[in-house]
Amino acid sequence: MTDTAETTTTIPRWHVAGDWFDTCKCNVPCPCTFAQLPTFGDCEGVMVWHIREGSYGDVALDGLNVLILGSFTGNVWARQHSDAYAALFIDERADEAQRGAIQMIFGGQAGSWPAEFARISAMEVRGMEFAPIEFQIDDDLGSWSAAIPGRVEARAEALTGPTTPEGARVQSTNLPGSETGPGQVATWGRATADRADAYGFMWSREGQSSKHITFDWAGPD
Repeated sequence: MTDTAETTTTIPRWHVAGDWFDTCKCNVPCPCTFAQLPTFGDCEGVMVWHIREGSYGDVALDGLNVLILGSFTGNVWARQHSDAYAALFIDERADEAQRGAIQMIFGGQAGSWPAEFARISAMEVRGMEFAPIEFQIDDDLGSWSAAIPGRVEARAEALTGPTTPEGARVQSTNLPGSETGPGQVATWGRATADRADAYGFMWSREGQSSKHITFDWAGPD
């Protein structure tokens, strides 16, 4: 990790905002979001970022996607965890400058919340590659999905029930453990597909927890 003084002089001003969601092993709602132990003591799943608008200096990042497969044992937010691993996929549509910018931001080297999350999660990266990442989300947050054909599929529908008003979403604020940082709102869902087969990550399930949270980061501060 580059020190703060060096970061502020060598990293350009940057900003990214958009949609994040996960599908994971935990029961609904994932206890990790409340800074508690995962349902089964360990967790694994898919995390997806869609950059609605963004820039890294003069490099535009609008419309690009990032996907991570991850796993760990214990409570990440209490930093009482082990066996933390990740694999990073960057949108293959990104050109060379965009790829470099995304690696700096999401790797934590460009500061802001991603740097803090990297310190907290302390994940060992098994691999990184550029891949075709398909992303979809309903305007009303009724469902969200992402896929890397033949390797990863994550799809969920917004949680509802007999006392949920039609069209309303089940949401939480002031999350103790939000992967996108403080101050965001989580919309809860249930995974209809959660599959992975890459870099030693292998699972296939449905019916477990999913949540959508927006993100809005700026750096290098």
